[in-house]
Amino acid sequence: MTGRRGVWRRVVVAWVIVVAVAGGATLWLRDSAEPPGPYGWQEASATPSLPEGWESACARATPDENGRALCFVRTRP
Repeated sequence: MTGRRGVWRRVVVAWVIVVAVAGGATLWLRDSAEPPGPYGWQEASATPSLPEGWESACARATPDENGRALCFVRTRP
């Protein structure tokens, strides 16, 4: 009986390996056959306008070497 068990065990192991390789190849080929997706940035809404008085709130902002300054203005809805 051990001869038959050994043969069946090898057949089952070989079948599992074939199924795993075929599944991986199927996923790989399916992904490579699809066209690339439409990647890009989209604006969800218009840019909000700055609140009144933002100039005085950002007067102390120090510009960098390119002349840009970072200033946070908090508004309440």
